[in-house]
Amino acid sequence: MKTRTAHAPGTDGVEPPDPGCAEYPPGRWWLPRRNGNEAGRSKAGRRPAGPGPYALMPWLLLGLGAFSNLWKGETPNPVVGAVGVLLFNSLYVQLVFRSFVPSLRRTTVSYVLLGVLAAITFGLAAGYGGSWLLFFPLLSLASGTILRGRTLTFALVGLSACGVVVAVWRGDQASDPWTIGYGTFLSGAVTASILALSETVRELRDAQAELARNAVERERLRFSRDLHDLLGHTLSVIVVKSEAARRLAPRDLDAALGQIADIESVGRQALTEVREAVTGYREGSLTGELDRAVSALTAAGIEGTVHRSGPPLAPRGEALLGWVVREAVTNVVRHSGATHCVFSVTSGSERVLLTVTDDGPLAEPGGEDVPGPRRDPGTDGVELSYAYGGTGLAGLSERLALAGGSLRAGPGPDGGFVVRAELPGEPGR
Repeated sequence: MKTRTAHAPGTDGVEPPDPGCAEYPPGRWWLPRRNGNEAGRSKAGRRPAGPGPYALMPWLLLGLGAFSNLWKGETPNPVVGAVGVLLFNSLYVQLVFRSFVPSLRRTTVSYVLLGVLAAITFGLAAGYGGSWLLFFPLLSLASGTILRGRTLTFALVGLSACGVVVAVWRGDQASDPWTIGYGTFLSGAVTASILALSETVRELRDAQAELARNAVERERLRFSRDLHDLLGHTLSVIVVKSEAARRLAPRDLDAALGQIADIESVGRQALTEVREAVTGYREGSLTGELDRAVSALTAAGIEGTVHRSGPPLAPRGEALLGWVVREAVTNVVRHSGATHCVFSVTSGSERVLLTVTDDGPLAEPGGEDVPGPRRDPGTDGVELSYAYGGTGLAGLSERLALAGGSLRAGPGPDGGFVVRAELPGEPGR
C-alpha cells in the first residue's frame, strides 16, 4: 500500500486557474511556466536576469589612462608596465567570471588570484602613480565580486587606506589621495551590494517556483484523494443497488424500481460532489453520510444501526467524520462479508469519537484476496486495512492527523472489524 502526505480539504490554499485563461490551455493541469529549470519568466518567456560578468567589463576602461601613457611612451620601463596591465586585465576578467559561479567563487584559487591581483595593483600604483592609481578602485571592485561579509569590510577599508597612502607617497598633483580612497571603498561596496541583492532575488525566485510546484502537487493529491473517497463509495453503492434491483425485478417490480430510483439519486449526488471536490469547497455532513450508509448497507443485505449522543458537531468535524463513514461503509459493503454494522458517535467537550463496527470475518495475513481485512504494516497510523490494498484508510488517517485527531482500524474484541476515529472536542458546544 502506498501512502502520501495529504491535506484537509480547503486548507491547501491553492486554486487551479480559470480553465478559460489563455495562459493555461484547457485540458492541461496548471504548472508554473518553466524554461530550463527556472520559473517566473517575463512576457518574452525569459526571467529577468541580474547583472552578469559582462556588466563589470566596462570598468576596465578606468585603465585607459595607464594604457595611454604606455602608448605615448610616457611610462618608464614600458615593457614592465605593459606586462602588468595585461596580467591585471587577465586576472580581473578571470575573477569576475568566477564570482558568478558559487562553487568557484568560494575556492582557494579565487582567493589566490585576488591576492596576485592585489600585488600587481600595488606594484603598478607605487611604481608609476598618476593614472595608475585608478587600479585601486578596480582591485576593490574585483574584491567585491569575490569576498562577502566581514572579510569584505576589512578588505575595503584596508585597500582604501593603502590607496590614500600610496597616492600621498607618490605626491602626484593630478591624483587626489582622498578621491582615490573614496572611489576604492565605494566601488567595492556597491559591487558587493548589487551582487548580493541579485543572489538573494535569484534564491527567492527559485523558492517561489518550488513553492508553486509543491502547491500544485498538494492540489493534485487533494483532488485524487477526494475522487477516490467520492467515487469509491458511490460506485460501490451503485453496484450493490443494481444487483439488488436485478434480484428483485422478477418477483417485485415496485421494489426493483425503488432501487433504480435510488441509483439515479446516488448518481446525481455523485455528480454534485465531484464538481464540489474539483473546486475544493465540498463540505460533508455526518448525518447525511450516516443516512446514505444505512441505505447502502440495507441494499447489500447488511443490517445498519446508528447510535449518536452528545451535542452537534462543528462543520469541520462533521465533514471529517463523514469521510470516515463513507470509506468504512465502502469497505464493509465490498469486502467484509458482514451481516451487521454499527455506527456509534459520541461528542463531548474533550473529544469526539466515531466507531464503525462490523461482524465480518478476518482474512489471514498473506492469504488470498477474500472478503475481510488483513494486516498491512506499511501504512502509518493504520494498523489494519481491508483487502485489495486500498488507500482510503491511509488518506483518512492523514486527514484526521491534520485536525489533531487519529484513526485506528483493527479486529474488534468480539471479532469482526472496528474503525475508530477520534477528534479533539470543542469546549462549550
